[in-house]
Amino acid sequence: MRTLAKTKRLVKKVKANGKTIGFVPTMGYLHEGHLSLVRIARRKSQFVVVSIFVNPAQFSPHEDLAKYPRDMKRDVALLRKEKVDLIFCPSVNEIYPPDYKTYVYVKKLNRLMCGASRPRHFQGVTTVILNLFNIVKPDIAVFGAKDYQQGVIIKCMTRNLNLDIKIIIGKIIREKDGLALSSRNIYLSPRQRKNATILYQALRRIRYDFRQGFSDPRRAKTMMRQMIEKKNGRINYIAVVNKNTLSPVKKLGAGTLIALAVFFGKTRLIDNTIL
Repeated sequence: MRTLAKTKRLVKKVKANGKTIGFVPTMGYLHEGHLSLVRIARRKSQFVVVSIFVNPAQFSPHEDLAKYPRDMKRDVALLRKEKVDLIFCPSVNEIYPPDYKTYVYVKKLNRLMCGASRPRHFQGVTTVILNLFNIVKPDIAVFGAKDYQQGVIIKCMTRNLNLDIKIIIGKIIREKDGLALSSRNIYLSPRQRKNATILYQALRRIRYDFRQGFSDPRRAKTMMRQMIEKKNGRINYIAVVNKNTLSPVKKLGAGTLIALAVFFGKTRLIDNTIL
């Protein structure tokens, strides 16, 4: 379904019938990570909605909006196999008509980590998510843990704006060699793809060292940097922070989030783990 009007009418009928709505917002080019979120929504609700919308508001001019991978036919086929009740694929003009002027952002959190190098990103994310929430009117919404900062920000927005929506975070889904599934993995050359596995290896190394009593955040970041740079990764950031506030920690402990963003060639990948 592509139009807001038809979608809103259907949602109204679903609500009138007393069914709970589970929502999974995506930008398409679906993989097993997305589908795992759909399955959570299916277990937790009675009517599942998945949106496919490549959101221009979260891309800066120099980023990959134009070449972001798209395959609507394949995506729809995958979602039909999962028995999704509604696939919502709005046009850009439906979401952002020519007179559009309203944006949403979460102070402070939107400037940390990914937000430091992508200053427009989270304003675009929260704006489109709130817009989609108002259209779909979900009881629950499911997001992936790979975009951990996004989850923290959306939970904060939902709480601050008194939205009656439960936010669920699904676990990171990985390839057999540990690389986190991402629509952008398709950009990687074979060598870059092999080198990118160092991200998971570095995270596992810190988890292991922490279990052995290691607790110094600076040394953790230095160790990870060395491992990643040996595999030609160009580090955007390595963050060692509190999982709830995203504030830097002075000592590794239970609940510490280790998150990173690294370029392999022109492809930026993110990953994380919680101690």
